[in-house]
Formats: sequence, C-alpha cells, structure tokens
Amino acid sequence: MQKSLASNRIIGILGGGQLARMLSLAAAPLGYKTCIYCPEESGPALDVCHSNMVGEYNDETKLKQFADQVDVITYEFENIPSDCIEFLSKLKTVSPNLNSLKTAQDRLVEKDYLNKVGTKTAPYANVSNHHQLDAAITKLGLPAILKTRTMGYDGKGQCLIRTSADIADAYHLIDNNTHGHCILEGFIEFDLEISVIIARNAQNQIAIFDPSQNDHKDQILHKATIPANVSQSTIDRAKKLATDIIIGLDYIGVLAVELFISTKNDEDDIIVNEIAPRVHNSGHWTQDACYVSQFEQHIRSICNLPLGNTARHSNAIMLNLIGNDVNKITEYATMPNASIHLYGKLDIKEGRKMGHVNLTAPLTNQTKP
Repeated sequence: MQKSLASNRIIGILGGGQLARMLSLAAAPLGYKTCIYCPEESGPALDVCHSNMVGEYNDETKLKQFADQVDVITYEFENIPSDCIEFLSKLKTVSPNLNSLKTAQDRLVEKDYLNKVGTKTAPYANVSNHHQLDAAITKLGLPAILKTRTMGYDGKGQCLIRTSADIADAYHLIDNNTHGHCILEGFIEFDLEISVIIARNAQNQIAIFDPSQNDHKDQILHKATIPANVSQSTIDRAKKLATDIIIGLDYIGVLAVELFISTKNDEDDIIVNEIAPRVHNSGHWTQDACYVSQFEQHIRSICNLPLGNTARHSNAIMLNLIGNDVNKITEYATMPNASIHLYGKLDIKEGRKMGHVNLTAPLTNQTKP
C-alpha cells in the first residue's frame, strides 16, 4: 500500500499560472512546500511558492534537477508536452499519469476513450485535409464544429461551420494548424452545461463535488452557479459517468468532466463534452462554499492523504474577472458575501483571466452536513 507523503516534503508543479498559485496556497496548510517549474521568470504561482526553477519543458538537464528537488510532481495544465511527463515519470511519481494526459491532450483519443467506457459524446470524425473535411461534413451534417485535436482552450483553435459559406474558414484552420490533425464534431443541441469535479487517490478513494452550471461569454467561462438547475437523477448519473471515467484512466488527482445536458426528454440526456486532467475554472467556487476546496483535494490526492469532505456549506456563484472586469474589485470588496481571489497578473488584457469572485449564500431547504 502506497504511503501518504509526509509533511514538510516538496510538491513539484509544472506551470506557473493561477492554478499552480492556488495549488501552492492549498498545499501550505497541509504542511507541504511547492517548487514551480516553468519557462517564465515571473507568474502568479511564483509569488507564493517556496522555490522555483526556470526551464523549458524539453530541457532534460533542468528537468532532472527539478525532479531531484521534489518528492512528487503534478501539473496545472494539459498542454505540458507528454515527453516531459514521460521523462519525469522515470524519476518521480507524476500525477495524473501519462496515459491520462495523453488522453485529454488529443480530442480524438479523448472521444475514443469516452465512448469505450460507455459515455455518450457528440458524433465526430478525424480530419487531416480538405477532402476529409468534406467527407466528414457529408457524414455528420451541418452545423458542426472543427477543432484542432491538440492545444485548444477557451475557444481557441475552433471554427463553427454553420453553412457551406463557413467551409473556407474551416479550410484555413486546417491549413494553418501547426499542431497536427483536426476533428470535426457534430453540433449538439443542449439546454445547459455542467461540470463535475471528481478526485481519486492511490487507495481508490473517490470524492465528488456537486456539479456547477456553467455560463460562457465569448467562449470563456463567465459564471458557475451551484446548485445546478438539474434533477437529482441527472446529478447521480453525471457523477456515475465521472466515476467510470476516472477509474478507467487509473487517474490520481482532481479531474474535471464537462457535460452537456438536454432536458427535452423525460430523462435528461447527458453528453460528455470534454475532460480536463487538472483542477478547473468551474471548480473555483469550492474555495468558499465547501469544507475542502478542489485545490486542497488535489493536494490530498497526489500525496495519498484521505480525501476531504466535498459537501457544501453554502450555495455559490463564481464570477470570472476577465480583462477589465478586475476594475470592479472595489465594488465586490463592499459585498459581505463576496470572496475575492486575484491572480497577481500585472497587465490587463482582453480575454485574460485576472481573478475570480465567489458569492456565497446559506443553503436553503437543505440540511447542512
């Protein structure tokens, strides 16, 4: 049986952004230090970590030095090169594992896996050239969405094909995709999107947070609302899907599962949109509405501690502060139910996540745990 990581040990984190920042802040109360490895000399996580190393993700000499300094390794985003994780896995335990990363990095591999474990996805087809796109459109119909198989996030690397007039833009995406092949996904009519944040440790203990209901602006998450406006039956089925996914990957850590919900039938239809092998923007509300946040849960998972209580003590709305939204911070600071989380980014840019605010309210018509 794998032992828990003793306190005062060092957790290595690949990536220096806001997720690594909040993981570092969650690690400290549990007695752990963090060492950040990233190519940048400054960043949100570097303001709060115990130590850091500046290096490229393909620099094996520096990666070896990094591994020698830490006891376990994790990562804050899924665009870490898989070769980096493969190299580090020979030196230290890396969680989530290499297979989980590779599965989530490639939308085609991801959808193949999701269908293999019995979850429903949008219809899809691999696309490498104009001819294959034409054939895929004939098969799947329009509207459809063409996406790069790798490196896309927050709506980047995507092209919505509503009619044949949009195909030229899709051809352009194929021709200018420096990351490899694309995937065409059939357009899904859905009523709302929810996220399930689930965690697993090496003892196969699993803990799941209540799903959030997600609203986007300009293809970036704007608001997460808890509880989601879905039935208890849908919640139970969504949690079961997430459990099947995390067990099938032999996954250690926090995993986010994004789901499309259609309420047109007697029983809600659930379609898996994608998975993210990390703590997730739609789970930030857990910092102020739960006994244990997703960030602490991830630290517990990778250090093989018992998982924490995922119950809510409050309802919540998480609002992303994107670009100039951060200038509203004084307004939020006057609200007694607002918890402010800024990421320490100096430059305000359009579409840039500068922080978030959690607005909490007492549970209603529910029994507190």
